[in-house]
Amino acid sequence: MPDVPHLATGRPAEGGQLILERRSRVVGPLLPARTGHLVDFGCGNGAQTLRFLDHFDAITGVDVVVEQLDAFARECLRLGVGEQVRGVLADGTVLPLPDGCADVVTSFTVLEHVADERQALRELRRVLRPGGLLVVTVPNRWWLFETHGCNLPLLSWNRVPLVSWWPKRLHDRWARARIYRRREIVALLRECGFEPEYVTRLTAPLDVLPDGGLRRWLRRSLFRDDRARRPWLATEILVAAR
Repeated sequence: MPDVPHLATGRPAEGGQLILERRSRVVGPLLPARTGHLVDFGCGNGAQTLRFLDHFDAITGVDVVVEQLDAFARECLRLGVGEQVRGVLADGTVLPLPDGCADVVTSFTVLEHVADERQALRELRRVLRPGGLLVVTVPNRWWLFETHGCNLPLLSWNRVPLVSWWPKRLHDRWARARIYRRREIVALLRECGFEPEYVTRLTAPLDVLPDGGLRRWLRRSLFRDDRARRPWLATEILVAAR
C-alpha cells in the first residue's frame, strides 16, 4: 500500500518546456559516451526520454499510462526511431526487463508517485548492470509550492504556498505526491543499494507561469541558472548514483 494516501498519477512535461532543457543540460555531461541501453522509468510522452537519443543505441521507455505510451510511440514514429526506441507498460512493481540489461536508468519525478518507492528502486537496481548509472529527480521540499498540488479542505486552489514546508505527517495527509529533502533521497538510494555520486538541485523552470514579461524577467534573474544556489529556488533534486 502507498505510504501517501492521496498519490496521483504524474503529468509529464510537454515539448518546449524549460524543465526538459534544464534536465538535459545537467544530465548530459554525466552520461558516458554513446553506449548501449537506456531505460527511462516513467517516460510519459517521451518528451524527456527522446532528448537522449544521441547517447544510446537502444532506449526503453517504461510507463503505467497507456495513453502516454501511445503518444510516445507516435513521436517515435514521427522521428523514424522505431528501431531504436520502444515503450513498455509497467507500474514499477515488477519491470518486464531482464537483469542487468541497462547501462543507464533514468527516472524524472516519478518516485513520488509509485505505490512502493523502495520496490521500484530495487527493480531499477535489478535491471541496471553492475557499475551502471542511475539518474533520478524528485520534488524538492523547500520549493515554495507543492508542485503536484494538494487536496486541502475548503480551498479550491491546490497550489497553496509553503504546504511543502509542513511537517511530513501533515504534508502527506493532503499532498498528491511524496516530497523529499536532499538527505532523504540520498538515504533512500543508499538503503536500496545505490551509492550517490552527484547531487544537485534544479532551479524552478516556471513553466506553470503564463508566457509573458513576468516569467521572462524571473528566468533572467533569480531563476536563470540550471542549478539552484538556494534550496527555495529549486523544484527538483537530482541524484546520479551507481
